[in-house]
Amino acid sequence: MTELTLAAVQMECGWDRAANIATADRLVRQAATEGARIILLPELFETPYFCKDHAYRYFELATRIEDNQAVRHFAAVAAELAVVLPISIFERAGNNYFNTLVMLDADGSMLGIYRKSHIPEGPGYHEKFYFAPGDTGFRVWQTRYGSVGVGVCWDQWFPEAARAMALLGAELLLYPTAIGSEPQDPSLDSKDHWTRTMQGHAAANIMPLVAANRFGFEQGDTNALTFYGSSFIAGHTGELLAVAPRLGEAVLVHTVDLNAIRKYRHYWGVYRDRRPDLYGALTTLDALQATRGRSV
Repeated sequence: MTELTLAAVQMECGWDRAANIATADRLVRQAATEGARIILLPELFETPYFCKDHAYRYFELATRIEDNQAVRHFAAVAAELAVVLPISIFERAGNNYFNTLVMLDADGSMLGIYRKSHIPEGPGYHEKFYFAPGDTGFRVWQTRYGSVGVGVCWDQWFPEAARAMALLGAELLLYPTAIGSEPQDPSLDSKDHWTRTMQGHAAANIMPLVAANRFGFEQGDTNALTFYGSSFIAGHTGELLAVAPRLGEAVLVHTVDLNAIRKYRHYWGVYRDRRPDLYGALTTLDALQATRGRSV
């Protein structure tokens, strides 16, 4: 039996970067005290979600990975507590900018990076203004405690991303997130849709999933967002194992049995029975045009 305790951290993010790192540190330590070995923080937790607006000044928030305060700080924390910490940052790489995930293993070493693949653009979520599309491809890391695949926020809406990480050997999926209200339609609440989408990834790929969101009201230059928290841990059949409230800090902790889940995956046969020879439509933006005149 291989039991692993997972944690999702939910927090509010202000303009004091050091204070945000200190809050994240406190909550990570709480999760570790409760037995968590893999601990997920929200997307871009060092600052407010600056993508609410098109504003050139926010490019100054980006750092090189080796200069990033959060990466340096949590590398030491990971080694001290013997925990795995995926850290979401705004990366500057030469003259390019990425929404980047740095994977820190339980000895504090950096296993590698993942640059967010799917970049949204819409009212209040102007990420295409800031981030180039990720060039790393989907990544899975063999950490001290298991094989981990990580997508970042908008990646979580795409079943192809989850399946790709599963095929690369992931045993669990992690999604650091920044999601909330929709400025163009105050009546729209995507929280339940957001949750169910990722529950589907967990169920379809038969592996646990952790989503960590920020919470709270953030005012931008031209609009404001209210992030709805509701971080969660889902089990390998999609069931909700732990759920945070919409408001307030939260540390969600739950233990899963990776060996038992692996045996369940083998029994269910969803990987054995795949038909990649029939999935050509997934490799093009215009499937009708690409497959015209032949079967799919």
